[in-house]
Amino acid sequence: MDRKAGPGARLGFAAQVLLVALRFCTALGGPPCAVSQRRTLCNAHSLCYNFTVYPHPSPGEPWCVVQGQVDGNVFLSYHCGGTKIQSTSPLGEEVKTTNTWETQTETLRDIGNFLKGQLPDIIPEKHTARDPLTLQGRMTCRCEEDGHISGSWQFGFNGEMCLRFDSENGHWTIDHSRGRQIKEKWENDRAVTDFFKKVSMGDCRAWLQDFMVCWEKMLKTSASPTTGPPTVQPMAPPIKSKPWILPVVLTSFIITVFLG
Repeated sequence: MDRKAGPGARLGFAAQVLLVALRFCTALGGPPCAVSQRRTLCNAHSLCYNFTVYPHPSPGEPWCVVQGQVDGNVFLSYHCGGTKIQSTSPLGEEVKTTNTWETQTETLRDIGNFLKGQLPDIIPEKHTARDPLTLQGRMTCRCEEDGHISGSWQFGFNGEMCLRFDSENGHWTIDHSRGRQIKEKWENDRAVTDFFKKVSMGDCRAWLQDFMVCWEKMLKTSASPTTGPPTVQPMAPPIKSKPWILPVVLTSFIITVFLG
């Protein structure tokens, strides 16, 4: 003969339902970020430095200009012969008082000097001095959501990128015929490849890790008024319903089971 479950049994069942529901709520409302050893990283981020080297600058003009970007937002500018880096946005102001900000100066100047020294060997032979080419170099270090940081370079003339270098595996990729001569000059030059690897996987990587401590919140909540909306958007909430609905439904259900 079936026996009707008593209040104790109904209460035990209700408690189990409540426990499962609480675990479900915790899963929904838990931290959405992947945790690294140094900080919490919620999204992928990239740090990029664009170098423009002028072989024959006009009087009074810099021979090398550097622009720094984080996730596509400009935050600094620098003339390779100068002693100070210029902040160009709130992102730059946020980190300009850090020690890392100052350590960039010497490294960026060294990169500019290095690229300038390579110009005589990589300028296309058919190019005339009447129309001098400007050399572009773009150093990028990127942190993925899992915390892995990669480094790469791109090179080109007059704004047209023609060659890529993967700093992790040392692989060169030609994107335009103009990049063939540069690849032939640099591919087997150990000093060149070691230098590119060192600054992209060493210096740039360290700068990204240090700066991101200050930047991540800014990148998710606002954009620089001079650079438009941020590239990295805040993570969307897991559900659109109001947070009080689920607890109310659960409470009503438990009361019904217990008193019914």
